[in-house]
Amino acid sequence: MPRGARYPLTTKPWLGVRWKPGHQGPPAVGLRDVLVHAQDIAALTVSPPPALSALYRILYALTARVTGLDEARKGREDWLDRRADVLHTGIDAQRVDDYLEPLSESFDLFGPRPFLQDPRLAEQCPKPAGVNKLLFGRSAGNNHSWFGHHRDAAPHLPQAPEAALHLLMWLYYGPSGRCGTRNVEKASAADVSAGPLRSSLSYHPEGSTLLESLLAGLVPPETTDRAETDLCPWERPGPLDPLSAPETGKGPCSRLTSGWQHAVLLVPDEDGRTVKDAYVTWAHRQKLPRTDDAYLIWQTSQQGNPYPRYADSGRALWRDLDALLLKNATGAGRPRRPTVLASTAELEEVLDNLAVRALGFEQDGKTKDVQYVSATTPPVLANIDDNEPELAHSIGALRVAGERYGGRLAWAVKKAWADITESNKVGECAWSDQAAALYWPAAEALFWTRLQARDFEGGWRDFRRSALDTFERVTDSAPPTPRAVRAVEEARLEIFGGRRRR
Repeated sequence: MPRGARYPLTTKPWLGVRWKPGHQGPPAVGLRDVLVHAQDIAALTVSPPPALSALYRILYALTARVTGLDEARKGREDWLDRRADVLHTGIDAQRVDDYLEPLSESFDLFGPRPFLQDPRLAEQCPKPAGVNKLLFGRSAGNNHSWFGHHRDAAPHLPQAPEAALHLLMWLYYGPSGRCGTRNVEKASAADVSAGPLRSSLSYHPEGSTLLESLLAGLVPPETTDRAETDLCPWERPGPLDPLSAPETGKGPCSRLTSGWQHAVLLVPDEDGRTVKDAYVTWAHRQKLPRTDDAYLIWQTSQQGNPYPRYADSGRALWRDLDALLLKNATGAGRPRRPTVLASTAELEEVLDNLAVRALGFEQDGKTKDVQYVSATTPPVLANIDDNEPELAHSIGALRVAGERYGGRLAWAVKKAWADITESNKVGECAWSDQAAALYWPAAEALFWTRLQARDFEGGWRDFRRSALDTFERVTDSAPPTPRAVRAVEEARLEIFGGRRRR
């Protein structure tokens, strides 16, 4: 590795930002300026969405550390008061410098202690994986090209900021299965478990400034949590032993920055502007237990096991809204509201500004990557059931109505198709895809219109009308035969609940 390559993430402009109206600044800044000027920054403009989800967790940990909100020795109320003070004063620049400067080597992307990387991989791995393996969306090895022509023999080298964001994605969303070989003492292996956020969708409160977003994203620590034992990776004296039992988070900061199964090492070019190669392999031989992440909707399987709600690029965010607002939402899996939203109600001065940003990566549990997921609600967190329980439940009832008629419509068009084609099985078909493409965007518009007007009376009629209109449009292509007409007319009854049986 080039000895002179350096890229200090504290000062280098690698994080895209959008400044508040009336404030001017560069389009990208380092970690120091993100924290110091958080009250002047409207939002981060980092992409892809999984990289922003991972970055938020890093910034939450840094914010908690430099503001003293990593501990709550005097209890929850005192912690909430101190958070409100930071909201008024901003993050103190001197405290940020006092924290970052002694750890400057740990925040260097290419230094002797590269940021969130394991420098031992250069000796423990027989060969690197290549930059095409590092960057999500690129084809590597013998895989087919889909979104661009990338050859391992002549790769397009990523700039350092892009490589840093994909490093974060590997740590949080990396696949399981085959990886680069790593030899540690007598252990030699080339397989790895999935990252802690793989296939999941995380929810982050966002305000009118980055400071509001970061403070709303903090979870109150336990009174027994201590900063000296609640360590982030950049605060440890060195990387952990990959053969020993992995540590679990002992506080808010370590929970935000732990659970990683992958080990990565970036190889920069001579001047440190681009990354020319990368090692990607396993970090622990024992799988880390999945922590109760505070930014996920947790559901319960039929066997009683908790699991996070999966990212689904075909599912609109409004369909998750009651699971975000209600402590005990209805629906399959008994969804549980993300823990982070339990403490947003105390930010009363900015509560009306707080929206929810959903960020994730539709993936399978192993190696298949499908699509990035990103969506934002209007400012709705003032409606959580701690403040307006009746309103929150009305929102939940409206969502249930939309889901109900969406499900009935799907079954109706599938049944009509099966009867017309004389199929023995009712299943996915061309009509079901067309119906979903027409109904769900219309249902989302109806939902937000009703919510904005706070008009919930008889909202189910709008969804039923939309489902009937969609059914008519989709089945209009049916052949004009007696059999097809009878199949369509009988299937239409399914939108009303089906034929009543004696």
